[in-house]
Amino acid sequence: MIKYTVFPDYFSLSKAAAERIIRQIKHNPLTLLGLATGSTPIGLYARLIDQHRRGKLSLSRVTTFNLDEYVGIPKDHPQSYHVFMQKHLFDHVDIPPARRHFPDTDKSGTQYDLQIMRSGGLDVQILGIGANGHIGFNEPGAAFDSKTRVVELAESTIRDNARFFDHSDEVPRQAITMGIATILQARHIILMANGANKAAAVAAAFQERPSVNVPASCLQTHHSVHVLLDTAAAGDLS
Repeated sequence: MIKYTVFPDYFSLSKAAAERIIRQIKHNPLTLLGLATGSTPIGLYARLIDQHRRGKLSLSRVTTFNLDEYVGIPKDHPQSYHVFMQKHLFDHVDIPPARRHFPDTDKSGTQYDLQIMRSGGLDVQILGIGANGHIGFNEPGAAFDSKTRVVELAESTIRDNARFFDHSDEVPRQAITMGIATILQARHIILMANGANKAAAVAAAFQERPSVNVPASCLQTHHSVHVLLDTAAAGDLS
């Protein structure tokens, strides 16, 4: 089941997403969260930090599993997702380091999937969506039964990510990502999208028949998906 909510701006979208996560954690302090990177969830993480600093939220018993990580750059590289998560969340809240997990090319994707399952399974998976419809780094063509693995990044994704690097030739060409089947095992999924550049992908993902050409369209098969959009990202929805 897919539920849509459209907000006037990114701030209110982020606040609403954070409120859903906060309710989940207060309901179950042992929540397992699947975390996304990129610009979309930054506002959500900022709201969690704010509530923690105000003494209204503890994440000390939360366990996190990140969606993906680049291949070919060290964990301490300024553009690695390890550093991203430190900067935008982990350095400011009380999630113990032992409870923070990333897919790792030093281990098999199967081990990551098993670790999630043995921990009890993801309660909530946070997602963004790429302009080409990717979720995590599951690019167009990714099978809906795919598991965590190393993938080649699409040229459009490489171009989109180039803005974060000093030179385009520094952008990694590979990543390790949760697979679509891994994502779909989460009990609840929150997909966030903002900006007119995401409107076509959102419409294709949720108003056309599911297709591997639009990886996010797999979410139509899930029982609990909440799609949070600003008005620009919802612009192509009928």
